[in-house]
Amino acid sequence: MIQVIFGYVRPFSQDQDLRLQLNNLKQYGCEKIFTEHTNSPKNRPALDNMFRALKSGDSVIVYKLYSIADSTRHLIDIVQFLEKENVFFLSILDQIDTSTNDGKIFFRMMEKVNVFQHDILSESTKAGIYEAKLKGKTGGRPRKPDENVRRALAMYQSKEFSIAQITKATGISKTTLYRYLDH
Repeated sequence: MIQVIFGYVRPFSQDQDLRLQLNNLKQYGCEKIFTEHTNSPKNRPALDNMFRALKSGDSVIVYKLYSIADSTRHLIDIVQFLEKENVFFLSILDQIDTSTNDGKIFFRMMEKVNVFQHDILSESTKAGIYEAKLKGKTGGRPRKPDENVRRALAMYQSKEFSIAQITKATGISKTTLYRYLDH
């Protein structure tokens, strides 16, 4: 089976000259280089085209990790995809090569660190929400009563109408009415 060494280049800023990246990839023997012409994280046609061209045993080389990924999670997803397709990955400046044990270990550690960061953020968020609830605070943007709620509150405060009459006349539920009465 013929193995191909692919390169991937993307500008880090709109006005960046790509020659440095291209020259480095050529020195590493890249036979086919896919070049993005924008640094948009959403629209990456060259990356998509490269992924479609990959075959088992091929290699993907980038100048630096952020050439190919926009976040740690994105990088891990890309490397996992390449690993599943039996494609090796090399980042020149970061000296990471998944064809070596050290490169494989590096990405396993990145996966663990990413999960750890996610867990810390999740636990911290949950703790903050719990603390806020203990203090009687609710999340989200404060709601402004609309015209129907204001009319329902006025009807309730007049003490001339029953709850059933108020909800029927205004179209709001008892729950909504009581929530505004509690404020």
